[in-house]
Amino acid sequence: MTRHLRERVTRWISLVHRIIGAPDYEGYVVHATRCHPDRPLLSRDDFVRQRLEEKYSRPGSRCC
Repeated sequence: MTRHLRERVTRWISLVHRIIGAPDYEGYVVHATRCHPDRPLLSRDDFVRQRLEEKYSRPGSRCC
């Protein structure tokens, strides 16, 4: 796969993840290392678990 095509596929996957509300670990890593270098990074599993708990623990956040 060419570099250009790989970048487009990566952007497309990222867009789909944002649309469906899937956690963005890579975005978290970039943000955390830039803005909070003194804090340890969560593992991918811990990050996903935390985001899902936040998403489903808010009352009224679901449509059904």
